[in-house]
Amino acid sequence: MSALKNLKFNNSYSRLPDEFFDSVAPQPLHGAHLASLNQDMVRLLELDDIDFANPKHLATFSGHTLLPTMQPIAQCYAGHQFGQFVPRLGDGRAIMLGELETEHNGKWDIQIKGSGPTLYSRGSDGRAVLRSSIREYLCGEAMHNLGIPSSRALCLIASDEEVYREQIEPGAMLLRVSPSHVRFGTFEYFYHNNQFEHIKTLADYVIDANYPVLKNADNPYIALLAEVIQRTARMIAGWQAVGFSHGVMNTDNMSILGLTIDYGPYGFLDAYEPGFVCNHSDHQGRYAFDKQPNIGLFNVTCLAQALLPLFNDDGTKAANIARTELEKYQHAFVDAFSKQMRGKLGFSMQREEDQPITQQLLDLMSEDKVDYTILFRQLSQFSTIEPQYNQPLRDQFIQRDAFDEWAKQYTARLKHEPTSDAKRATAMNKVNPKYILRNYMAEAAIRKAEDDKDYSEIDRLLELLRKPFDEQPENNHYADLPPDWAQRISVSCSS
Repeated sequence: MSALKNLKFNNSYSRLPDEFFDSVAPQPLHGAHLASLNQDMVRLLELDDIDFANPKHLATFSGHTLLPTMQPIAQCYAGHQFGQFVPRLGDGRAIMLGELETEHNGKWDIQIKGSGPTLYSRGSDGRAVLRSSIREYLCGEAMHNLGIPSSRALCLIASDEEVYREQIEPGAMLLRVSPSHVRFGTFEYFYHNNQFEHIKTLADYVIDANYPVLKNADNPYIALLAEVIQRTARMIAGWQAVGFSHGVMNTDNMSILGLTIDYGPYGFLDAYEPGFVCNHSDHQGRYAFDKQPNIGLFNVTCLAQALLPLFNDDGTKAANIARTELEKYQHAFVDAFSKQMRGKLGFSMQREEDQPITQQLLDLMSEDKVDYTILFRQLSQFSTIEPQYNQPLRDQFIQRDAFDEWAKQYTARLKHEPTSDAKRATAMNKVNPKYILRNYMAEAAIRKAEDDKDYSEIDRLLELLRKPFDEQPENNHYADLPPDWAQRISVSCSS
């Protein structure tokens, strides 16, 4: 146990005023056991000497036997949920064990999801089920390795305990890791309670802990909003470029660091469908795939409102300051998304015809229900010299004549590129993943884990998703079209 005793927890959030959190003791799961360990996170957190298969070690990270330096808390926040403001939410099924200080890799919040009820559970059990825990565990790694900022998880803990959702399911815990778990909704909580002094305390805390360079700005709080707007726009541009739909973009699910957090009813596109709604609980389609950029603007606007008291004593001037910063969101998103789409089409330079060519392709893909990931991966093989080699691409479309017309424009555009087809293919394969976490893949891992306590598919997918851009011949079947039964998978807020 010497390695455990040497861990350094410096719990700065726990030193904030009492209104920011509630101290709470985690409730261990019956029959808890290690289902999967993320070795990448083990190395990042410098935990190589910890044996997670050892029940004593696992007990520490599952909240059963706490270290003296851990201070478990549940954070308080509010949020706009499906557009409606909810004045108090908070960590209803998550408890932060503490903030782990590493020697070389900074400080990290260590949080257990599924650790029992807290003050903010609103009558619920505070538990997580194996199904949703597997989905979040895998997707955090998938997004990170696609180059999209994300929270991650150190390990997945399964159990013998039964938890009721729509049905009885096995309970689980997820050990989540992030540089911070502060959300837009954390600021909203204090703003709507007229606790403006706590908004300042929180902003100062976030700047000190995560944005120290902003302390030198003329107004660090305006600089904070500006930075969060930029990060949020770039993050959502990344979502759109890889075909990722979050599903529940409430302001309490938006990270102040511009990280993708709170994976629930997410989904990567199979066939390209701009209006795709991955969350079956989203009956109005508020969080449809093509609405995500605008929802991002709504969310940063809510954050800007919560920060208004820090900008200027004059309310009108403060609002004008916020408006000026918010006007930069659309440009930041368009700039980031356009750059990524140019990369996906193999355009190393920007030309006037890029956007129309890109949109024409997307429109045709939408009409013909072409698989998003497969199409862009195969596009790297497009030949400007031997059109007959483009037949596999052409065969993905029903409207072959329409594809042929687009291919002529695409060929003409590629003639302006300074590289060969082969070099362009290499560059495109670095931005167009071959492997994504499709819902059917997560579902297959879930079924094995639930039915047989077989967690091997989780580890197999974890390894696959570490290198989404690489050719992995032994895993080619994961890059095929999804099976027919995948269309029957339904995910909702309970997922």
